[in-house]
Amino acid sequence: MAVKEKKVRGRRAQKKETSSNDIEGEVFKVSNGDGRDEDEEDQENGKSNDSTMKSTFFGLVDSNELDYFKQAESTLNINAFESDEERIGFIRSVLEEAKGKELKLVTNQICSKLMERLILSSNDKQVKRMFNSFLTHFVALAHHKYSSHVLETLFVRAAALIEKELIQDDQFKNEEDEEEEEDDDDEQIQSTMEELFIKMINEFKPHFSAMIDHQYSSHTLRLIILIVSGKELPSTTTSNSTLRSKKSKIARKMIEIKDNDDFNKSFQVPPSFKSELRSICQQVRYNQDTRKMREFAAHKVASPVLQLLIQVEGIVDKEREVWHLLFNKENADKDPQEEAFMEYLLSESVGSHFLEAVVKNDGVRLKYIERLYKLYMKDRILKLVNRSTSGAYIIQALLFKLKPVEVEHILDIIIPELSNLINNNLDLGIKIIEASKSRSGYRKDEIIEQLFLKFAPNYNIQDPQMNTSSEFLENTLQLASSTLGNTKDDWPTAEERRRSLFVQKLMEYDYKFIICVWYNFFALSVERFIQMCFHGVFNHIIEKSLVVEKDEPKPILILRKRLMNLFQNEIVKLSCNSYGSHIVDKLWDFTIFLPIYKDKIATELFKNSKVVKESTYGRLVWKNWSMELFARKKYDWKTLIKQQEQEFIGEDGERVKKPIELKLEKLAQEKKYKEEQAQREANQAYYKSSGHGKHALDDQEESSFEKKQKLRGRRR
Repeated sequence: MAVKEKKVRGRRAQKKETSSNDIEGEVFKVSNGDGRDEDEEDQENGKSNDSTMKSTFFGLVDSNELDYFKQAESTLNINAFESDEERIGFIRSVLEEAKGKELKLVTNQICSKLMERLILSSNDKQVKRMFNSFLTHFVALAHHKYSSHVLETLFVRAAALIEKELIQDDQFKNEEDEEEEEDDDDEQIQSTMEELFIKMINEFKPHFSAMIDHQYSSHTLRLIILIVSGKELPSTTTSNSTLRSKKSKIARKMIEIKDNDDFNKSFQVPPSFKSELRSICQQVRYNQDTRKMREFAAHKVASPVLQLLIQVEGIVDKEREVWHLLFNKENADKDPQEEAFMEYLLSESVGSHFLEAVVKNDGVRLKYIERLYKLYMKDRILKLVNRSTSGAYIIQALLFKLKPVEVEHILDIIIPELSNLINNNLDLGIKIIEASKSRSGYRKDEIIEQLFLKFAPNYNIQDPQMNTSSEFLENTLQLASSTLGNTKDDWPTAEERRRSLFVQKLMEYDYKFIICVWYNFFALSVERFIQMCFHGVFNHIIEKSLVVEKDEPKPILILRKRLMNLFQNEIVKLSCNSYGSHIVDKLWDFTIFLPIYKDKIATELFKNSKVVKESTYGRLVWKNWSMELFARKKYDWKTLIKQQEQEFIGEDGERVKKPIELKLEKLAQEKKYKEEQAQREANQAYYKSSGHGKHALDDQEESSFEKKQKLRGRRR
């Protein structure tokens, strides 16, 4: 049945549009922008509305204290210490000054950054003392803009300390900070970190269901779930972090707070945490119905919490109650309300992120995903793929989740229309390529044909001509509107990086794309081509295109020669550039069986040796091209070239020895020959002087040879 529309309170809430999608008369609606109901209804259900809870005031930091702590934060930031001991002593003194003021410091914008730095640098005892000072106040701190970040850092340190206690590290058990004076409150931190952490969770339990959609405390809730389930604790600055929002990650980079070694790790957890995880799942879904949980799934703050719960609930709940509050049982037929909900997820940005994460989630049973796919997606693959900002990402995720038969079914539908579907959704092209490769090149020729039809419709795949235009590079990289050739030191844009990676993926997929890229290079002016060599992103395309295949036909060899001509008189400039030097390094392998071009490049480097050697990047090129051999022992340098060709061809499948190995063998043989010759001459002189005949000499040489044969094994 349709969800009854409720009266919305407040001017801000009234301005928010209600999202809806009609399906056969059924509509899924998000009742409020924040996903919460009226205060009165919450009270009727016996639940307080913690989303509107007022922040607790812990006092202001006075001006003198603020100046001191601000200076301390700056000192820690620039790390202005001559030794580790000095830094430890400074941290100890700041913590001593902060004692009793922790609560007002963590809720202050400037001082909260100081507290984070102190927590990251503190020893185990100091971390426990800090944790203990927050007991009974964790709920209020988690709902605060600044202190919530401090709690996240503290919880990660606490997780590492819990593991340390579990493995009963002798160093930890006997650790005594001799320099630190014993404080009066040491008795308060004799509890284990596990016990303190469980006390903290107990504080949160009555509030978990309200924290799920709170702007700040939802992040704290997600971190607690990750810790008690033993999952990896994500970095606070990386772009794919499952914890921080995009805005938060950017802000953290700006204040230059770096994570310590405890981040990006998963820690061992005690058995008691399993019951705590069960309790958290129960508290979050307490008094929630299907409608409310579905609203949370489409809520930008609550959705990541639900994704995480679905991932970990299987550890403690075989029935998957959170999942079944959102979706029907695995044997249930199509349901109008569920269909309306699915349509919302397939067409809206937040909802599609949720469903995509659910599909990728290892914690979800495959049969659950298969049911949703067969009931609500299988019959309209093309329609969903056309939704480039929502449904397309879900179909892409299904390519790596479903059984092979279903994956091939999706590919059979998409591949014939790929040239029309890809448009600006380059990710779709990449996922189709990866899915094809995972199926042993399934319909590879058709995929290649569709990609050329999209990006180079005038290119003749079977018989490319020298009059080929640069349309492939223009269409894929959008060179006309790019930063190529800019003199303002503009950084390559994220869009340019994305498009460059797409072209590199095509070249890895099939050699035909490499040949096409070469012809496009010929169509560009030399100046434009060299600009690509110096570009921070497009240079990777040139580098990846420098590939030589075995059993190369003569026409391809000629193409390689033409491509080498584009680098003429530009080698020195490229060698002294951070991007171009990588290309020159790659030319050593690319000029295999082209010794004349190798010699030209080496000669150009040698004539400008002073310029090359003065450059950091040029010195690396000089070394990688073995230019010292070229300058002093050119014959050995040419031998190195022959050896490279021999290695490329191979001999009877055996490993071809390196030049240094051959040289050592040659020296050993020469030394052995000289020793034998000297021994033979000495023997002849001895027998001649003693008057023995030739037969005696031959017998002695034979005996000497047999003796050497016997001793050879021991000498080795």
